[in-house]
Amino acid sequence: MKKKRVIKALSAAVAMIVIATVVAYFMYETEKPWMALYIACCGGVLVVNLIISIIFVNKNLGDKREN
Repeated sequence: MKKKRVIKALSAAVAMIVIATVVAYFMYETEKPWMALYIACCGGVLVVNLIISIIFVNKNLGDKREN
């Protein structure tokens, strides 16, 4: 798999998780504020992990050329 394809897939996953987290937060905010905060924190942790993955993929997954 090429580096750009992996980075695009991870970026799409980050975007979907951010959108889902914001929607879930506002859905639960009025009923259960503690659950809304929990969902927001879990989404934030997932986003941070995926961003770290993007950084490592960008750094380590290279198009290797044979000499």
